[in-house]
Amino acid sequence: MAKNITTNPHITSPDDLVTSREETRAGFIAMALEKNYIAVPYIEEAKALKALAMQVKKPKDLLKVNDLRVGLLTASGLSDKSLNYLSEEDKTLGIIGLIENFLEPAGESFIDELIYRYLLTKGDALGGKARNLAGALGERKFLRSLISVLNITGINYSWRDNNTNAWFEKSNDDTDIEKRIKALYWKRKADRLLILNTNIPLVDKNVDISILQGQPSDLKNGKQSIIHQPEKYIALGELKGGIDPAGADEHWKTANSAINRVRTSFGKKKLNPQTFFIGAAIENAMAIEIFKQLQGGILGNAANLTHDQQLTKICAWVLNL
Repeated sequence: MAKNITTNPHITSPDDLVTSREETRAGFIAMALEKNYIAVPYIEEAKALKALAMQVKKPKDLLKVNDLRVGLLTASGLSDKSLNYLSEEDKTLGIIGLIENFLEPAGESFIDELIYRYLLTKGDALGGKARNLAGALGERKFLRSLISVLNITGINYSWRDNNTNAWFEKSNDDTDIEKRIKALYWKRKADRLLILNTNIPLVDKNVDISILQGQPSDLKNGKQSIIHQPEKYIALGELKGGIDPAGADEHWKTANSAINRVRTSFGKKKLNPQTFFIGAAIENAMAIEIFKQLQGGILGNAANLTHDQQLTKICAWVLNL
Protein backbone atom coordinates (compact mmCIF):
# COMPACT_ATOMS: atom_id res chain seq x y z
CA MET A 1 0.00 0.00 0.00
CA ALA A 2 1.16 3.51 -0.74
CA LYS A 3 2.67 5.48 2.08
CA ASN A 4 0.03 7.11 4.21
CA ILE A 5 -0.01 10.87 3.71
CA THR A 6 -3.42 11.57 5.24
CA THR A 7 -3.78 14.61 7.47
CA ASN A 8 -5.71 12.70 10.14
CA PRO A 9 -3.33 10.50 12.18
CA HIS A 10 -6.21 8.26 13.22
CA ILE A 11 -6.73 7.18 9.60
CA THR A 12 -3.95 4.82 8.57
CA SER A 13 -6.00 2.48 6.38
CA PRO A 14 -9.50 2.30 4.86
CA ASP A 15 -10.57 0.10 7.78
CA ASP A 16 -10.15 3.05 10.14
CA LEU A 17 -12.92 4.90 8.29
CA VAL A 18 -15.50 2.11 8.38
CA THR A 19 -18.47 2.49 10.72
CA SER A 20 -18.66 -0.51 13.04
CA ARG A 21 -21.82 -2.44 13.83
CA GLU A 22 -21.74 -1.07 17.39
CA GLU A 23 -21.54 2.51 16.12
CA THR A 24 -24.39 1.88 13.68
CA ARG A 25 -26.50 0.47 16.51
CA ALA A 26 -25.72 3.45 18.73
CA GLY A 27 -26.61 5.81 15.89
CA PHE A 28 -29.99 4.19 15.32
CA ILE A 29 -30.74 4.36 19.05
CA ALA A 30 -29.77 8.04 19.16
CA MET A 31 -32.09 8.68 16.20
CA ALA A 32 -34.95 6.85 17.91
CA LEU A 33 -34.49 8.84 21.11
CA GLU A 34 -34.44 12.11 19.19
CA LYS A 35 -37.61 11.15 17.32
CA ASN A 36 -39.30 10.52 20.64
CA TYR A 37 -38.08 13.88 21.87
CA ILE A 38 -39.48 15.84 18.91
CA ALA A 39 -42.75 13.87 19.24
CA VAL A 40 -43.36 15.22 22.75
CA PRO A 41 -45.28 18.38 21.65
CA TYR A 42 -47.66 16.28 19.54
CA ILE A 43 -48.31 13.88 22.42
CA GLU A 44 -49.01 16.77 24.78
CA GLU A 45 -51.35 18.39 22.26
CA ALA A 46 -53.25 15.09 21.94
CA LYS A 47 -53.61 14.93 25.72
CA ALA A 48 -54.98 18.47 25.77
CA LEU A 49 -57.39 17.65 22.94
CA LYS A 50 -58.66 14.62 24.83
CA ALA A 51 -59.20 16.59 28.04
CA LEU A 52 -61.17 19.28 26.20
CA ALA A 53 -63.19 16.75 24.17
CA MET A 54 -64.30 14.85 27.26
CA GLN A 55 -66.72 17.64 28.13
CA VAL A 56 -69.11 16.52 25.35
CA LYS A 57 -71.36 13.46 25.34
CA LYS A 58 -71.94 13.01 21.60
CA PRO A 59 -69.61 13.40 18.58
CA LYS A 60 -71.79 16.12 16.97
CA ASP A 61 -71.46 18.23 20.12
CA LEU A 62 -67.75 18.63 19.32
CA LEU A 63 -68.72 21.23 16.71
CA LYS A 64 -70.21 23.43 19.43
CA VAL A 65 -66.87 23.81 21.27
CA ASN A 66 -64.82 26.54 19.57
CA ASP A 67 -61.67 25.58 21.47
CA LEU A 68 -61.70 22.21 19.71
CA ARG A 69 -61.95 23.48 16.13
CA VAL A 70 -58.22 23.46 15.33
CA GLY A 71 -57.80 19.98 16.80
CA LEU A 72 -60.83 18.70 14.90
CA LEU A 73 -59.48 20.07 11.63
CA THR A 74 -56.21 18.24 12.22
CA ALA A 75 -58.03 15.01 13.09
CA SER A 76 -59.98 15.44 9.85
CA GLY A 77 -56.71 14.95 7.98
CA LEU A 78 -56.35 18.58 6.89
CA SER A 79 -52.78 19.86 6.97
CA ASP A 80 -51.85 23.40 8.00
CA LYS A 81 -50.97 24.12 4.37
CA SER A 82 -54.35 22.94 3.06
CA LEU A 83 -56.22 25.22 5.47
CA ASN A 84 -54.91 28.26 3.57
CA TYR A 85 -57.05 27.24 0.60
CA LEU A 86 -60.28 26.46 2.45
CA SER A 87 -63.14 28.67 3.58
CA GLU A 88 -64.65 28.31 7.03
CA GLU A 89 -67.54 26.43 5.45
CA ASP A 90 -65.10 24.02 3.76
CA LYS A 91 -63.39 23.43 7.08
CA THR A 92 -66.70 22.73 8.79
CA LEU A 93 -67.59 20.20 6.10
CA GLY A 94 -64.28 18.47 6.76
CA ILE A 95 -65.09 18.18 10.47
CA ILE A 96 -68.61 16.93 9.73
CA GLY A 97 -67.11 14.25 7.49
CA LEU A 98 -64.83 13.16 10.36
CA ILE A 99 -67.75 13.00 12.80
CA GLU A 100 -70.19 11.14 10.55
CA ASN A 101 -67.77 8.66 8.97
CA PHE A 102 -65.45 7.87 11.87
CA LEU A 103 -66.43 9.26 15.26
CA GLU A 104 -70.10 8.31 15.35
CA PRO A 105 -69.45 4.71 14.19
CA ALA A 106 -66.93 4.42 17.06
CA GLY A 107 -69.78 4.72 19.60
CA GLU A 108 -68.69 5.38 23.17
CA SER A 109 -65.03 5.25 22.07
CA PHE A 110 -65.41 8.30 19.81
CA ILE A 111 -62.96 10.38 21.84
CA ASP A 112 -60.25 7.74 21.51
CA GLU A 113 -60.99 7.59 17.77
CA LEU A 114 -60.59 11.39 17.62
CA ILE A 115 -57.20 11.22 19.32
CA TYR A 116 -55.97 8.39 17.08
CA ARG A 117 -56.86 10.37 13.96
CA TYR A 118 -55.31 13.55 15.35
CA LEU A 119 -52.05 11.72 15.95
CA LEU A 120 -52.15 10.12 12.49
CA THR A 121 -52.19 13.55 10.87
CA LYS A 122 -49.51 14.87 13.22
CA GLY A 123 -47.46 11.80 12.33
CA ASP A 124 -46.98 13.22 8.84
CA ALA A 125 -45.49 16.38 10.34
CA LEU A 126 -43.28 14.27 12.60
CA GLY A 127 -42.17 12.23 9.60
CA GLY A 128 -41.12 15.38 7.79
CA LYS A 129 -39.00 16.45 10.73
CA ALA A 130 -37.57 12.96 11.11
CA ARG A 131 -36.40 12.94 7.48
CA ASN A 132 -34.18 15.93 8.26
CA LEU A 133 -33.15 14.56 11.63
CA ALA A 134 -30.03 12.65 10.54
CA GLY A 135 -28.50 15.73 8.97
CA ALA A 136 -29.38 17.89 11.96
CA LEU A 137 -27.88 15.42 14.45
CA GLY A 138 -24.71 15.09 12.40
CA GLU A 139 -24.35 18.84 12.17
CA ARG A 140 -24.86 19.23 15.91
CA LYS A 141 -22.25 16.59 16.71
CA PHE A 142 -19.71 18.28 14.44
CA LEU A 143 -20.42 21.70 15.95
CA ARG A 144 -20.22 20.41 19.51
CA SER A 145 -16.85 18.82 18.76
CA LEU A 146 -15.61 22.02 17.12
CA ILE A 147 -16.77 24.15 20.08
CA SER A 148 -15.11 21.71 22.47
CA VAL A 149 -11.78 22.06 20.64
CA LEU A 150 -12.17 25.85 20.66
CA ASN A 151 -12.78 25.78 24.42
CA ILE A 152 -9.94 23.36 25.20
CA THR A 153 -7.43 25.32 23.14
CA GLY A 154 -8.57 28.65 24.62
CA ILE A 155 -9.65 30.21 21.33
CA ASN A 156 -12.35 32.84 21.67
CA TYR A 157 -15.19 32.71 19.19
CA SER A 158 -18.53 34.25 18.34
CA TRP A 159 -21.52 32.59 16.76
CA ARG A 160 -24.52 33.55 14.67
CA ASP A 161 -27.98 32.50 15.78
CA ASN A 162 -29.91 30.47 13.23
CA ASN A 163 -33.24 32.12 14.11
CA THR A 164 -32.34 35.77 14.64
CA ASN A 165 -29.09 36.09 12.62
CA ALA A 166 -27.67 37.97 15.62
CA TRP A 167 -24.04 37.40 16.61
CA PHE A 168 -23.14 36.41 20.19
CA GLU A 169 -19.83 36.23 21.97
CA LYS A 170 -18.60 33.03 23.60
CA SER A 171 -20.46 32.35 26.82
CA ASN A 172 -19.50 30.38 29.92
CA ASP A 173 -22.72 28.43 29.44
CA ASP A 174 -22.78 27.06 25.90
CA THR A 175 -25.37 24.35 26.58
CA ASP A 176 -27.19 23.34 23.39
CA ILE A 177 -25.89 26.24 21.28
CA GLU A 178 -24.97 23.68 18.62
CA LYS A 179 -28.71 23.51 17.91
CA ARG A 180 -28.78 27.23 17.09
CA ILE A 181 -25.53 27.96 15.27
CA LYS A 182 -25.66 29.19 11.69
CA ALA A 183 -22.09 30.49 11.50
CA LEU A 184 -18.95 30.70 13.65
CA TYR A 185 -16.07 33.18 13.80
CA TRP A 186 -12.66 32.74 15.41
CA LYS A 187 -9.16 34.07 15.00
CA ARG A 188 -6.01 32.03 15.38
CA LYS A 189 -3.59 32.44 12.52
CA ALA A 190 -6.07 34.71 10.80
CA ASP A 191 -9.76 35.65 10.80
CA ARG A 192 -11.92 32.66 9.98
CA LEU A 193 -15.63 32.32 9.26
CA LEU A 194 -17.43 28.99 9.18
CA ILE A 195 -20.81 29.02 7.45
CA LEU A 196 -23.28 26.15 7.39
CA ASN A 197 -25.64 25.08 4.61
CA THR A 198 -25.07 27.99 2.26
CA ASN A 199 -25.56 28.30 -1.47
CA ILE A 200 -22.13 29.18 -2.82
CA PRO A 201 -22.59 31.56 -5.78
CA LEU A 202 -19.53 30.34 -7.69
CA VAL A 203 -20.68 26.73 -7.40
CA ASP A 204 -24.39 27.60 -7.64
CA LYS A 205 -25.13 24.80 -5.20
CA ASN A 206 -25.52 24.39 -1.44
CA VAL A 207 -22.39 23.37 0.46
CA ASP A 208 -22.67 21.91 3.97
CA ILE A 209 -19.60 23.58 5.51
CA SER A 210 -17.68 26.56 4.13
CA ILE A 211 -14.65 28.17 5.78
CA LEU A 212 -13.60 31.63 4.64
CA GLN A 213 -11.06 34.28 5.53
CA GLY A 214 -13.20 37.03 6.98
CA GLN A 215 -15.07 38.55 9.90
CA PRO A 216 -18.76 38.57 10.89
CA SER A 217 -19.21 42.01 9.34
CA ASP A 218 -18.27 40.51 5.96
CA LEU A 219 -21.46 38.42 5.94
CA LYS A 220 -23.61 41.09 4.35
CA ASN A 221 -26.81 40.91 2.37
CA GLY A 222 -26.77 40.57 -1.38
CA LYS A 223 -23.73 40.61 -3.61
CA GLN A 224 -21.71 42.59 -1.08
CA SER A 225 -21.42 39.46 1.06
CA ILE A 226 -18.13 37.64 1.37
CA ILE A 227 -19.73 34.52 -0.08
CA HIS A 228 -19.51 36.23 -3.49
CA GLN A 229 -15.70 36.51 -3.18
CA PRO A 230 -14.17 33.19 -4.36
CA GLU A 231 -10.65 34.11 -3.26
CA LYS A 232 -11.83 34.22 0.38
CA TYR A 233 -12.70 30.51 0.57
CA ILE A 234 -10.22 28.42 2.56
CA ALA A 235 -12.04 25.07 2.62
CA LEU A 236 -15.37 23.50 1.73
CA GLY A 237 -16.76 20.22 2.99
CA GLU A 238 -19.68 17.84 2.93
CA LEU A 239 -21.24 16.39 6.09
CA LYS A 240 -23.49 13.34 5.90
CA GLY A 241 -25.11 12.39 9.22
CA GLY A 242 -27.25 9.47 8.06
CA ILE A 243 -26.38 6.29 9.96
CA ASP A 244 -28.23 3.72 7.83
CA PRO A 245 -25.66 1.49 6.05
CA ALA A 246 -28.13 0.94 3.21
CA GLY A 247 -27.87 4.62 2.26
CA ALA A 248 -24.15 5.07 2.89
CA ASP A 249 -22.96 4.59 -0.68
CA GLU A 250 -25.56 6.98 -2.06
CA HIS A 251 -24.62 9.62 0.52
CA TRP A 252 -20.98 9.32 -0.48
CA LYS A 253 -21.79 9.56 -4.20
CA THR A 254 -23.81 12.71 -3.56
CA ALA A 255 -21.08 14.22 -1.38
CA ASN A 256 -18.29 13.26 -3.78
CA SER A 257 -20.17 14.82 -6.71
CA ALA A 258 -20.70 17.99 -4.68
CA ILE A 259 -17.01 18.16 -3.74
CA ASN A 260 -15.93 17.57 -7.34
CA ARG A 261 -18.25 20.37 -8.42
CA VAL A 262 -16.56 22.64 -5.87
CA ARG A 263 -13.10 21.76 -7.21
CA THR A 264 -14.16 22.33 -10.82
CA SER A 265 -15.87 25.66 -10.10
CA PHE A 266 -12.97 27.09 -8.12
CA GLY A 267 -10.43 25.58 -10.51
CA LYS A 268 -11.87 27.68 -13.34
CA LYS A 269 -10.82 30.70 -11.27
CA LYS A 270 -7.40 29.09 -10.68
CA LEU A 271 -8.26 28.72 -7.01
CA ASN A 272 -7.70 25.58 -4.96
CA PRO A 273 -9.44 25.62 -1.53
CA GLN A 274 -9.20 22.50 0.61
CA THR A 275 -12.03 19.97 0.46
CA PHE A 276 -13.09 17.48 3.13
CA PHE A 277 -15.72 14.89 3.95
CA ILE A 278 -17.32 13.81 7.24
CA GLY A 279 -19.75 10.90 7.27
CA ALA A 280 -21.55 8.81 9.86
CA ALA A 281 -22.21 5.71 7.73
CA ILE A 282 -19.05 4.63 5.92
CA GLU A 283 -18.93 1.17 4.38
CA ASN A 284 -15.91 -0.77 3.08
CA ALA A 285 -16.07 0.20 -0.62
CA MET A 286 -16.48 3.89 0.02
CA ALA A 287 -13.83 3.80 2.75
CA ILE A 288 -11.33 2.55 0.17
CA GLU A 289 -12.26 5.33 -2.22
CA ILE A 290 -12.08 8.03 0.47
CA PHE A 291 -8.72 6.73 1.66
CA LYS A 292 -7.31 6.81 -1.89
CA GLN A 293 -8.42 10.41 -2.24
CA LEU A 294 -6.76 11.28 1.05
CA GLN A 295 -3.50 9.65 0.02
CA GLY A 296 -3.60 11.34 -3.36
CA GLY A 297 -4.22 14.74 -1.83
CA ILE A 298 -7.57 15.03 -3.62
CA LEU A 299 -9.35 15.30 -0.29
CA GLY A 300 -7.70 17.56 2.24
CA ASN A 301 -9.17 15.61 5.15
CA ALA A 302 -11.90 13.18 6.15
CA ALA A 303 -13.40 11.67 9.27
CA ASN A 304 -15.99 9.21 10.45
CA LEU A 305 -18.53 11.19 12.47
CA THR A 306 -18.96 8.27 14.88
CA HIS A 307 -15.22 8.11 15.70
CA ASP A 308 -14.52 10.72 18.36
CA GLN A 309 -10.77 10.86 17.78
CA GLN A 310 -11.15 11.35 14.03
CA LEU A 311 -13.81 14.00 14.56
CA THR A 312 -11.69 15.87 17.09
CA LYS A 313 -8.69 15.79 14.76
CA ILE A 314 -10.59 17.12 11.77
CA CYS A 315 -12.03 19.90 13.96
CA ALA A 316 -8.51 20.83 15.08
CA TRP A 317 -7.48 20.80 11.41
CA VAL A 318 -10.34 23.16 10.55
CA LEU A 319 -9.32 25.56 13.31
CA ASN A 320 -5.75 25.66 12.04
CA LEU A 321 -6.48 26.26 8.39
